[in-house]
Order: sequence, then structure tokens, then C-alpha cells
Amino acid sequence: MNSITQVQQDLLGRMEQLKSLSDASVIKPAQSFAAQPQQPGFAVAFDDVVRAVDGQQHASSAAMAAVDSGQSDDLVGAMLQSQKASVSFSALMQVRNKLATAFDDIMKLPL
Repeated sequence: MNSITQVQQDLLGRMEQLKSLSDASVIKPAQSFAAQPQQPGFAVAFDDVVRAVDGQQHASSAAMAAVDSGQSDDLVGAMLQSQKASVSFSALMQVRNKLATAFDDIMKLPL
């Protein structure tokens, strides 16, 4: 399995994990939140994914800068990191767009 496919599979796994977190959370009365210990929710998981994508972007930029400055001869590795970061960012933007659309749909529901 090539590395781009591996990144895609990793992102799909994270998205499934986020989906399971959002499906499992049910709106509960306020007093039940105080009794339970804090569990990582959708916001925490989404923040982790955003930070991971940001880390991939920075690693890609560093690898490209190293190739540009002549510190590294690994052009193929730098291009692979760039493609991984691009795929990760595209997947993140698709998830963001779906969430924004879902939010808009919920806001348009009649009361």
C-alpha cells in the first residue's frame, strides 16, 4: 500500500471515529454532566485532527524548504509529504463543508 493510500485510510479511520463519537453523544440534562467525568467529545477529536493536518503542512513545508536550500536531496520524499498534506487538507475541508451544511440545514428547520 503506498503512502498516500495509507494517509487516506488513516483519515477515513479518524472520520469514522469522529462519526461514532457524534452518534454516541445524546443531549442530556445539565445536572448529569456534572456527575460524569469529562470524556473527549467531537470538538476535542476535531481539534486533534486539525492539529494533525497542520503538523503535516508544516512538515511538508520544512521538507520542501530543505530541498530548495540544498540541505536535502530527497525530492521524492518531499513531494510525497506535500501530497499527503494536500490530501489531508482536502479531506478536512470536505468534513468542514459537510458540518457547515448540516448546521445550515438545522438552522433552517421550522420550530
